[in-house]
Amino acid sequence: MLLGRHTGRNNVFLLDCSFLPSYTTKHEYREAFALFDKRGTGQVPRESLGELLRSLGQNPTQAEVAELEKTVGATFNYDEFLTVLNRPDGWKPAGTADEFIKGFQVFDKAGNGFIGAGELRYVLTQLGEKMTDEEVDELLKGFPVQDGQINYHSFVRSILSQ
Repeated sequence: MLLGRHTGRNNVFLLDCSFLPSYTTKHEYREAFALFDKRGTGQVPRESLGELLRSLGQNPTQAEVAELEKTVGATFNYDEFLTVLNRPDGWKPAGTADEFIKGFQVFDKAGNGFIGAGELRYVLTQLGEKMTDEEVDELLKGFPVQDGQINYHSFVRSILSQ
């Protein structure tokens, strides 16, 4: 059922199709899945599930990925992937800027909004959801470091805006 309204000008009739599944979204899902289907078999290895989800803007924790990996076999097809992607309990938001900033304040000994670049690297690679050194390098690429210090307020806002 298409809902619409006549604009009265030039016999234009506007249709409201917002209730239809988004072609763009489905196309993006299919395209992302195809990128991870390296052999062209219609199957993606279980180990790629977290990366595939993140490529589509989801932010599962490592623990969530481990749980989700239990729901698929050694490989999974596109329909199985859609089931995981559209899970009934949804996805947790990544967190707010204020929540991340409060976390970094613990390491801000001077209380000036800055932490050492080495300390930031340590936090990101050793605590919580651990990142690899390569991931941290990519994250910090092009980010200003002043006297070995990083403004974590700007850092958080920059990362969350990507």
